[in-house]
Amino acid sequence: METLKYFLPQVWFGILALFLFLYVMLDGFDLGVGILSLTSSDDERRGLLMTSLSNVWDANETWLVLMGGGLFGAFPLAYGTILNALYIPITFMLFGFIFRAVAFEFREQAKRKFFWNIAFGSGSFAAALGQGFALGAVLKGIQVDDAGHFIGTTWDWLNFQSVLVALTLIQGYVLIGSTYLIWKTEGELQQNHFKTAKLAAWTTLIGAIFITITTPIFSESTRLRLFDKPLIYIFALIPILGIILIFLLIKSLNKAEERWPFVWTILLFLLSFIGLGLVVFPYIIPTKITIYQAAADPSALVFMLIFTGTLIPVMLFYNLYQYFVFRGKVSGGAYGE
Repeated sequence: METLKYFLPQVWFGILALFLFLYVMLDGFDLGVGILSLTSSDDERRGLLMTSLSNVWDANETWLVLMGGGLFGAFPLAYGTILNALYIPITFMLFGFIFRAVAFEFREQAKRKFFWNIAFGSGSFAAALGQGFALGAVLKGIQVDDAGHFIGTTWDWLNFQSVLVALTLIQGYVLIGSTYLIWKTEGELQQNHFKTAKLAAWTTLIGAIFITITTPIFSESTRLRLFDKPLIYIFALIPILGIILIFLLIKSLNKAEERWPFVWTILLFLLSFIGLGLVVFPYIIPTKITIYQAAADPSALVFMLIFTGTLIPVMLFYNLYQYFVFRGKVSGGAYGE
């Protein structure tokens, strides 16, 4: 039983990390496309951008629901504390989801689409901003007592680091959204997103460099962990791999390749998640409460694992099948020529 108390929380930490990565990767380009729609010059362009998402975006958000449910069941203490500490950014994110969902459906029926266009783009931006603030606050650390209960203030999530993380995450979403549109569009619209992808690649890189430099400066626990052997060698390798991936991404964009920019961007996101996971583990509330302290009873974790182990393959198959069926390009008018 003692072995299970240490093994099962680690398994669930990995499952939640998988859910979060799949959400950020899949719904990330949804949000990126929504943010990019704010820069579109006419309704036809916006229509093409939204058409590229119409058959896939609902399923992409399912991974966030699974993550929330998994966090509640596997680490109930962390669920209550994190939601209490991040009430405002999470509410901001949810309102963003509501705005973009309603706008997506109502836009098709509206004669005057301007309001719904702005609502979709603004909702996407708000959701991304809320996620960035929440991630930045978690990485900085949530104030809790010895029992793991939140003892901070309502605005603890708003600080320099969370602002930096939020702006960088938005740029990352714009990057993955641009590379997705390169894959899904053609003609003038595709060429425009080659440009936005290059710009977003550089701004994301700049933000990532600032986060990498400032995190050890402002967080003593992270600094001690980063420079502790043998982890220092792993953490030193991640920025090197990141620079290589950025170089390959820029190279593929300069060569006007259609699919490889999206692949390199996904690998960049994966590398970032590996780095974040190594920095955070074994804490579920950095840097106070570990996964072992916050975990539910082993019997509950085993029961959930059986259910989730069946659900994950089904969800992955559905996502893959969906993207296979709707794998073609979207086109229309002058922008598809």
